[in-house]
Amino acid sequence: SLLQAPAEPIEALAPDARAPLARALARAACAALARLARLYRGSDAYAELFADSADLAADLTGQANHLGVTIGADIIKQKLPENNGGYGAVARALGQSYGMTDERIYDELSSANPIDLCRYQVLNCYAGRIGLINSGGAAGKNDVHDAVRTAVINKRAGGCGLIMGRKAFQKPRQEGAALIQRVQDVYLDPAIPIA
Repeated sequence: SLLQAPAEPIEALAPDARAPLARALARAACAALARLARLYRGSDAYAELFADSADLAADLTGQANHLGVTIGADIIKQKLPENNGGYGAVARALGQSYGMTDERIYDELSSANPIDLCRYQVLNCYAGRIGLINSGGAAGKNDVHDAVRTAVINKRAGGCGLIMGRKAFQKPRQEGAALIQRVQDVYLDPAIPIA
């Protein structure tokens, strides 16, 4: 394969370890291949350490998005954020300072509104110059509602799409196709503008 993903999260890699990944992405660009970066938390140990859903925080997922676009991704795939304040959660869990941030991120540049949280992800994709698609999540009982809600949030925040994997393809064909059509309708509807 052209690109072997590292076992640990990209932000945990030393700058010299990021270089091979960046070179692989550059080779993909020369071959006219699209470069999609899936930027999720690195391990189950991370999830255990941060049980308060820090991996769904707009500030941490936004930083991951920024790393992805910086190393050359054409499209960023990220979970829809559900909260903010991930840097603080990490610092509390570690018992020490973590990363560089500014309180204005939480007080002035964002709110608890899901559109604002997703907009923060878009802003970290070079202000939307690199497209953000959010993942639809696992299949469940309210798939149509959940998928349409995520699509509306993504579109109003300035994102460019939604991945529909398990929600659509673990269903009978007609049901999955209808779900995909509902999501497409969101992106085609001029009555749903960017907020």
